[in-house]
Amino acid sequence: MTLTMESTSAERIVEIREKQRKYFHSGATLDVKARKAALKKFEQAVLKWEKPLCDALWADLHKSYEEAYLTEISILLGEIRTHIRKIGKWTRPQRKCTPLKLFPSSSRIVSEPLGTALIISPWNYPVQLLLTPLVGAISSGCTAVLKPSPYVPNVSKVTQRMIEDTFSDEYVAVVQGNREVNSALLEERWDLIFFTGSPALGRIVMGAAANNLTPVILELGGKSPCIVDKDADIKVAAKRIAWGKSLNAGQTCIAPDYLMIHEEIKDEFLKELETSFKELLGADASTTGHFVRIVNDKAFDRLEGYLKDGRITFGGHTDRDDRYFEPTVLDGVSPDAPVMREEIFGPIFPVQTFKDIDEVISFVTSREKPLALYYFGSRGDYVLRHTSSGGACINDTIMHIANENIPFGGVGNSGLGSYHHKRSFDAFTHYRAVVTTPTWLDLPFRYMPYKFFKAVKRLL
Repeated sequence: MTLTMESTSAERIVEIREKQRKYFHSGATLDVKARKAALKKFEQAVLKWEKPLCDALWADLHKSYEEAYLTEISILLGEIRTHIRKIGKWTRPQRKCTPLKLFPSSSRIVSEPLGTALIISPWNYPVQLLLTPLVGAISSGCTAVLKPSPYVPNVSKVTQRMIEDTFSDEYVAVVQGNREVNSALLEERWDLIFFTGSPALGRIVMGAAANNLTPVILELGGKSPCIVDKDADIKVAAKRIAWGKSLNAGQTCIAPDYLMIHEEIKDEFLKELETSFKELLGADASTTGHFVRIVNDKAFDRLEGYLKDGRITFGGHTDRDDRYFEPTVLDGVSPDAPVMREEIFGPIFPVQTFKDIDEVISFVTSREKPLALYYFGSRGDYVLRHTSSGGACINDTIMHIANENIPFGGVGNSGLGSYHHKRSFDAFTHYRAVVTTPTWLDLPFRYMPYKFFKAVKRLL
């Protein structure tokens, strides 16, 4: 039975926004010790609610406990624990050199929270992508309104219960509903909007934010190329690529979206890729407990429509009632086919071939900048130097998101801004430049009528 949830009313949204505005301006979030205590409370909440969250992920997406922990819970806990360790250092004022022309002044940079943040997340990683940005909001001293996806109602409901059990709604609140609720949220004035979703919706968010000159962090998506060169280790490449596409059934913003294979190794690689999928998921992936289902019927039908864009090399078995979609490779695909133009967000791999790496670079750079780029072979540095993407892996897929010490974010059509580690703190922070000038000395050269201009000019 499908869980239904009541949408948050526009009146309730206004009420929450006003309560958080007052709470923030009371100064309650400014004390660093209080922020650290809130982060520790958040960590304990995640540990307490780990099983209900993972059960909900299974109910909504057929996501196994192991995959749920690896791709959702562990990343969230890692982020929280990093901020607990580092918040003291990050919030410390930074003394900066002051030039002689400003003598006897001193200079520093102080961090201050932006205010009340709105965080909107998608359904594909509904725990990680909603709550990891919240870590940055808490550590920076912001309040936050969280908007989870209605497409994963069990996860969204459990998340709401966890947040309500942990924080007051004047500090952190959850609102539920569909795009009408999103529209109501975007009509309010926020100090930051953190949005994860599609480029199409990202444009709507950015347009709404422009009305109030509200800063935005946009974590979007796109078609991330996966390039397999002729000198790649075929067995290792096939295994890592099959894993990257199998994760969350390809419903990952940084999933390898399409394959570009050197023509000399195409047949050998595709055979090894088929073998790798079977080693990961078994001969019949529908029977394993480690293969996620497609989120809803609409997404399933969209994916099924892509099958006509090429010739099925292997895979192609589906079960609409179970929303099961077997990992599928499509050959003979036109570069202009829908499956090569639209972000697939599912376990379908269209194939393109190339003779020379410069063909790949020309193809990739002729399209929107992707969120990720994957290259297997010995010319990774050359490919990186001549392309652009939010992130990249050489001889691997997906794993750049697992390193919290490097930024995660897009570029161009795939996003604006980044987060993870200190960048999550930075995303919700304004860095304020402060110059302090004592009164015991007041040099006259800066005042009209600039009597000492010639002398001063030599200092500038």
